[in-house]
Amino acid sequence: MTSPCTCPAILVAAPASGQGKTTVVSALARLHARQGRRVRVFKCGPDFLDPFWHQLASGHPVYQMDLWMTGQADVQARLHAAAQDSDLIIVEGVMGLFDGEPSAADLAQRFGLPVLAVIDASAMAGTFGALAFGLQHYRPGLPWAGVLANRVASEHHGGMLAQGVAAEHWLGALLRNPALTLPERHLGLTVATELDDAMTRLDAAADALAQTPLGQMDTQALARWNVAFPPPGEALAVSSLLLGRRVAVARDAAFCFLYQANLDTLRQLGAEVVFFSALAGDPLPACDAVWLPGGYPELHAQALGANRQLRDSLRAHVDQGHPVWAECGGMMALFDDIEMANGDVHPMWGLLPGRVTMQQRLAALGPQQLTLPPGVLRGHTFHYSTANSSANVVTRTARPGAQILQASGEAVYARGSVRASYFHPLFASCPAAAASLFLPGEFT
Repeated sequence: MTSPCTCPAILVAAPASGQGKTTVVSALARLHARQGRRVRVFKCGPDFLDPFWHQLASGHPVYQMDLWMTGQADVQARLHAAAQDSDLIIVEGVMGLFDGEPSAADLAQRFGLPVLAVIDASAMAGTFGALAFGLQHYRPGLPWAGVLANRVASEHHGGMLAQGVAAEHWLGALLRNPALTLPERHLGLTVATELDDAMTRLDAAADALAQTPLGQMDTQALARWNVAFPPPGEALAVSSLLLGRRVAVARDAAFCFLYQANLDTLRQLGAEVVFFSALAGDPLPACDAVWLPGGYPELHAQALGANRQLRDSLRAHVDQGHPVWAECGGMMALFDDIEMANGDVHPMWGLLPGRVTMQQRLAALGPQQLTLPPGVLRGHTFHYSTANSSANVVTRTARPGAQILQASGEAVYARGSVRASYFHPLFASCPAAAASLFLPGEFT
């Protein structure tokens, strides 16, 4: 039987979103990677964007961890595997430390991950210590690493903050610096691969972190956060339901919301995965099925609408009865047109009837599940647009634990061999159900 593996590990959390967790995680990963250490980063919850920065900083693929969506067994297997060949494991939390069900605190407590709290201290002094104390002691038995003050006004301000925290738990202060802020847009952080200066930004953040007690920890000091990760149970076999089938996956700035675990699952199912870029003008590769993942079609609507060659090849693909699975942004590109928030309308590919309309406010957010004959796919929804379509709604998603209601959840549209929804599934949550998205015939 495989024995437990020990490795320094922390979970970086905060009292709320927007405190600077992603910057600190990326800076810490970059700092240790520059020093030759092997760093693995994971992200709590269904996040596509933060992992781009973490992967660039660490040099390794980043996987999601969520006790509901990915499941405890998956988390245990990934932590154990990472501990075998890493010098440091960093898990970034989601929202506030105790927010969500399950929360980042649940994950930390289940696997013994010491919590490093990042707190935006820009508008506080003595209250900082009270907030840090509350985060540490709100739940008995929560493993604790310490606290890092972010967006601090001055060294004097940092000294005031430090007075309210036990010395062994004070990990330093990052001074307020616009250069350390990662750029954002309406769905979250800007994708790191779209920025020419992304690594420069990470190096600047790593340099700043190197001036703190957290950034000055060497291998010996990191050992205080050693965690023994138990071996996983025997993994369930994945049937080769897609053996011999070729799945073409759109991947570029318009379609960039891809879980690494989803690509892994397709290959475990036996599929050959090939990529193409709608923005680069790539033709649709010869394939048995197409996956159009989420992303930012609204930012590239004019270029996508003008790609008639891809539109026509997708239509021919569908006319031959070959499956297309389109999720969120991928689905948006299949409608007749997109109406932007300013009222401009851009024609799209017309494989689904109707219009998608961008709006300023969030339209939907949260965990969702999709019940299909082979099983239940878990995932989430997160979008700033709404769809108005006459396409057949073959089923709907539901929130965890809820019954599927006619007017609730995300619609799953069907037209010919096209299946599309705002729902983002995690394929590993039910590989057999994921396979049905890429096989011909009805899946409901």
